[in-house]
Amino acid sequence: LDVYEEETDYFFEDFSGHILNDDILARLISMPNVIVTSHQAFLTEEALNNIAETTVLNMKQLHDDGKCPNELIWKNGEIIHGTK
Repeated sequence: LDVYEEETDYFFEDFSGHILNDDILARLISMPNVIVTSHQAFLTEEALNNIAETTVLNMKQLHDDGKCPNELIWKNGEIIHGTK
């Protein structure tokens, strides 16, 4: 299974000995043809290089122009400017 929408509720925590309160995830785990792992695509060398390059480019654009296309402004609990 590549991505499970509610995965942040379950991964990176030790739930050994706890009852799983997610019927969909419990059914997926019980299927012999499904392997469930946490989403880790961002940890590939290519993805980390892309993240680093984009971050440096964003900082350069902010320094040179005072703005960049990936800029997000958070105000009062919501994004008021930028792209999502």
